[in-house]
Amino acid sequence: MKRTIIAAALAIGALSTAHAATINGLVNTGVGASGTADTHYALSSASTTSTVPVITYNNQWPISPWIGNDASSKWITPTADQAQSFDAWSTGTYTYSLSFDLSGYNAGTAAFNARVAADNSVVVLLNNQTISSASGFTGWNDFAAHGGFVAGVNKLDFVVTNWAQNGGNPTGLRVEFTDSTVAPVPEPETYAMMLGGLALVGAIARRRKSK
Repeated sequence: MKRTIIAAALAIGALSTAHAATINGLVNTGVGASGTADTHYALSSASTTSTVPVITYNNQWPISPWIGNDASSKWITPTADQAQSFDAWSTGTYTYSLSFDLSGYNAGTAAFNARVAADNSVVVLLNNQTISSASGFTGWNDFAAHGGFVAGVNKLDFVVTNWAQNGGNPTGLRVEFTDSTVAPVPEPETYAMMLGGLALVGAIARRRKSK
């Protein structure tokens, strides 16, 4: 009898404490070779058709005063000439989009922590809902999401505003995900074990009551 109760408890525990995993698809900016397209992110702006951003070189302006590139992430920019933008003399808006798929996972358990820097300011949206805003390219700004996820494909948008200058007017985005977690959807067998265990526990309780 004790073994039956233990088995039922284990089944219930397996359902509620499925092993958490990291969220696949949350990729730092600039993972790849400098000068190549960062295909993890899509880029759109009012000044050009949809394209992909370019990973920056460490030793080309405006890296410094921007936060220096490192092994974890690099800046990405709209053009291959990282000192230029599509709006050399006017304010420009650039939306960098990152998609990730939670199919097979419980979206209600998803969460992540991250940090961002932008030239000049950025608004972060998860599935079209604003979760953070920041400005500055000489230091990091923390942001996080602990809700607002959906089953299937999710999207993060980083809407960067580049303020008007007298020419050139470089702009860029830097993102690092520090940690993330999500629980998988339990297998049907786990539900069956739980229901069977609950039924056994109920039968045992009724038997004891009748005695």
